[in-house]
Amino acid sequence: MSDQRPAISALQVEQRTFPPPAGFAEGAVAADPGVYERAAADPEAWWAEQARALEWSTPWHTVCDRSDPPFFKWFVGGALNASANCLDRHLATRGERVAYHWEGEPGERVAITYRDLHERVCRLANGLKSLGVGRGGRVAIYMGMVPELAVAMLACARIGAAHTVVFGGFSAESLRDRVNDFAATVLITQDEGWRNGRTVPLKQNADAALEGAPGVAACVVVRRTHGEVGWTPGRDHDYADLVAAQDPACPPEPMDAEDMLYVLYTSGTTGKPKGIVHTTGGYLTAVAATHRMVFDLREDDVYWCAADIGWVTGHSYIVYGPLANGCTSVMYEGAPSTPGKDRLWAIAARYGVSILYTAPTAIRMFMKWGPEHPAAHDLSRIRLLGSVGEPINPEAWMWYREHIGGGRTPVVDTWWQTETGAIMVSPLPALSTTKPGSASRAMPGVSVEIVDEAGHPVGDDQGGYLVITEPWPSMLRTLLGDDERYVATYWSRFPGRYLAGDGARRDRDGDLWLLGRIDDVMNVSGHRLSTIEIESALVDHPTVAEAAVVGRADPTTGQAIAAFVTLRAGVAGDEALIGELRDHVAKKIGPIAKPASIVLTDDLPKTRSGKIMRRLLRDISEERHLGDVTTLANAEVVAEIAEMAQAQRSAEG
Repeated sequence: MSDQRPAISALQVEQRTFPPPAGFAEGAVAADPGVYERAAADPEAWWAEQARALEWSTPWHTVCDRSDPPFFKWFVGGALNASANCLDRHLATRGERVAYHWEGEPGERVAITYRDLHERVCRLANGLKSLGVGRGGRVAIYMGMVPELAVAMLACARIGAAHTVVFGGFSAESLRDRVNDFAATVLITQDEGWRNGRTVPLKQNADAALEGAPGVAACVVVRRTHGEVGWTPGRDHDYADLVAAQDPACPPEPMDAEDMLYVLYTSGTTGKPKGIVHTTGGYLTAVAATHRMVFDLREDDVYWCAADIGWVTGHSYIVYGPLANGCTSVMYEGAPSTPGKDRLWAIAARYGVSILYTAPTAIRMFMKWGPEHPAAHDLSRIRLLGSVGEPINPEAWMWYREHIGGGRTPVVDTWWQTETGAIMVSPLPALSTTKPGSASRAMPGVSVEIVDEAGHPVGDDQGGYLVITEPWPSMLRTLLGDDERYVATYWSRFPGRYLAGDGARRDRDGDLWLLGRIDDVMNVSGHRLSTIEIESALVDHPTVAEAAVVGRADPTTGQAIAAFVTLRAGVAGDEALIGELRDHVAKKIGPIAKPASIVLTDDLPKTRSGKIMRRLLRDISEERHLGDVTTLANAEVVAEIAEMAQAQRSAEG
């Protein structure tokens, strides 16, 4: 036990608890409390058991090769194909089952069965072969949320080509940089996408990107809107024409378990995106197992992960995990507010969604809009709710359970990362007594610790750095083309342990509470405070829908707490309310956490994936140049917030 001051002060306490609903454990995927101890006693045997649920063309001889840490290898000697595991092995028993209920933003609806999906994937796989792509090839994908995006990923996997999906909200410059770093020879895109009732110029962006990407020899274009787009003869290929000419059968290429499946780029502190490398066997094992266990997947479930496939959540829990498990999913193309603020709930009711997985940012947005929107639809089939993307504050957790889950459903708050590939910390709904805001405990077969600056484990209810102490199958293998940066970023701070980059605490019951990114910790009068706890305290106030907190330089305290708050619909803000909110935080956490300033705003700057851009709020608070805001979903709000913050500073003298 370290006697040093905790790396992060953890001040907030949550007392509410919710045991599994009566009868929920009947028939549950994970109903045996001994599962944790069994997995901890022999993690490799546990993961081997999960891997056997897949179909392997060649068995492995070594579960985990630890000979060259941190370059671990899983299921060494084994061979399989991700596409075959997601499609072929289901055809005999689930061929006519719907794989995706797809709904376009303008209202189109398509039900795609496993047999349909298999044929679509085979045709595109053969089409890619005709363009010179084969085993070891590399394909970039830049699309909106259309079925062809999943088809493209699986087609690449089928022929042994790696893919990188670039989120459709990224700019031409971002696309160009990723295409070049990945060394893609083919780009798959679409003419335009739909978002918020407007078209997104995907092909136009792709054309601009490809001007600086000479390695791309072919561009395959899905005609989504049939809008007029530029066309380069010899390079550009119409998707429909390409696949129509192909054979509907394509044998899957047996891939080594350690062959690259995909690369997904995530932001880095140096500005250059990091290419996270995921391989085939270990990744597919972990996403299929965690999808089954965390969501307690049953034969009649209709599952909806309301994320974008352009992020790792969509890779793992829209495409590879759900399809490997043969389940029925919902996929929606557009914005949750188009044409009305009840769009998601109308979709959930229409398809009888029983499992919903979404982000805290979206939940807080729904809170702001009001409970009348979900109340207008029959959500009675929902039996399980999930949260992903960032720590969820307790009041959003409670609102989600009450207004979407009818006050009866378990809520599984999951922690994981692009780098981890699969869920690492989560309740198991038939076993866990959940607590609003807690991610519960590490998954079976996963080992985590919370440590101080010196790498020593901290005590109960003390904050520290979350580290993973043992390798796991879906772990990133390296950063594309940069082994040195991989080691330096994740393994050098605490040798032998993976540094997640997140703060956390463990309570006296052994449950984990995530405190946000390490770089979102503020140093106030010598106390290292988590922004997440202060944001949660603000959202605990009945007038608040959403809050973001940053630290700004202060000559007296080192950093001062600056809060930006969005109020619920119909609430008018004034100086009296700001004072009330400051006092509320002091009461919930302590005087040290009272915000020095609170700016009331109609919205917060967010990326198109829904993440709050706290960096911009820090820049506003410290009156710095704001830089590029083109990647935001609501860039116009930045100037408004800056103006309000300046007005507040002037009023304070």
